[in-house]
Parts: sequence; structure tokens; C-alpha cells
Amino acid sequence: MNRSWQLGTGLLLTGLAGYVDALGFVRLGGLYTSFMSGNTTQLAVFGSEGELHRMVLPAILILAFLMGSVLGSGLSILVPHRWATPAVLAYESLLILGGLGLGLESPELGLAAFFVAVAMGSQNAVLAQVRGFRAGTTFVTGALFSLGQKIAQALTRTGDPFGWIGDGVVWLSLLLGAFLGGLAYQAFALYALIAPAALAGGMSLVTKILVMRAGPPAVKVESI
Repeated sequence: MNRSWQLGTGLLLTGLAGYVDALGFVRLGGLYTSFMSGNTTQLAVFGSEGELHRMVLPAILILAFLMGSVLGSGLSILVPHRWATPAVLAYESLLILGGLGLGLESPELGLAAFFVAVAMGSQNAVLAQVRGFRAGTTFVTGALFSLGQKIAQALTRTGDPFGWIGDGVVWLSLLLGAFLGGLAYQAFALYALIAPAALAGGMSLVTKILVMRAGPPAVKVESI
């Protein structure tokens, strides 16, 4: 994929992360499946209040996200570089479907949330190699700070007058995704997870086709 495709994929995945996070927030009563800063804060607050039983779920989510980061990054390292994106996206899609299946079969919130948090951790490996993309696909705090910084540069004429647009679009993609996720959960409950699973799977297929159309990588011939 060229850089334009990679950045477009990043924006879609940022929206997907917002969508899934909204589902998790509503279903888990204020916890998240991709926003680990929030879960870490909740973990600490529950600990300070001595509510040890309430620390279990945020701890599970943090561990799951970390595990997903390791697995997704490992997968992107082990497969050939050009196949990393479709492989990780396909893996993410299967994890979300696994979370959906467990959520429908079991009333235990932690089981389904664990798989979805692993999926969100894995998703960050998709565009880790794209320099200059600040979304990280599941968090936008850095992008929001960069937005303010670039607006200041534009106002003081010390930077690109339109350099802030990219970071603004990243933040808006998360906002729109979370808005749609909230609406979807109200209408379809846990079945709303079908949409992000289908999106990740579809993007995996599209990127696979793009890689195949690009042909095998050129072989460098060293001169003697």
C-alpha cells in the first residue's frame, strides 16, 4: 500500500476503535476496550477505595490489550512485510467475532471484553511502520495535543497554516466512530460488533488484493 492508502486505513481504524470503545463503555459500565489510560485510572481509583473486586475487570482489559499488542506486533514481524497489514486485520476480525460469540453465549462480561481488547491491542500494529501518523488507531491524546500545537503555529505564522487539518480529522474519526457505536449498541446490543468485524475483515481482503496486484517485491541485484 502507498502512504495515502495507509493513512486512509489509519483513519478508518481510528473510527473503528472509537466505535468499539463506545460499545465497551456502555456494556462494561464505564470501562473501555481500547482506551487503556481510562482503565488504568479506574484501576487505581478502585484500589485506593479498597474495592479489590472492582479492580479485576480493568486489570483484565489492560492485560488483554498488552497481550494483543505483543501478538499483533509479533505477527506483523513474522509475516513478510507487505503482508503484515492484511494478516493483522484478518486476525483482528476473528478476535472481534470471537468476542461476539462469547458475549452471546456467556453473561460474564470479562470473557467477551477480553477478546475485543486483544483485538484493539493488535490493531495498533497495523500502521506502526507509518511515520507521521499519530493516531495509533486506538488513542488520540497525542493527536489532540498536536492539533493544538499546529493551530498555535498557524496563528503565529511559524508553521503550515493548514498543518492542523490532519490531526483534526484523526480526532473527528474517533468521535464519529464512538457516536455510531453508541447508536449501534442501542439498536442492536452486542450484535453491533458484527460491523467492526466486517470492516476489519473487508479491509484485510482489500489490502490483500492491493498487495497481490502490486506483484512480488523487486529483487535487488548487487553489483560485483
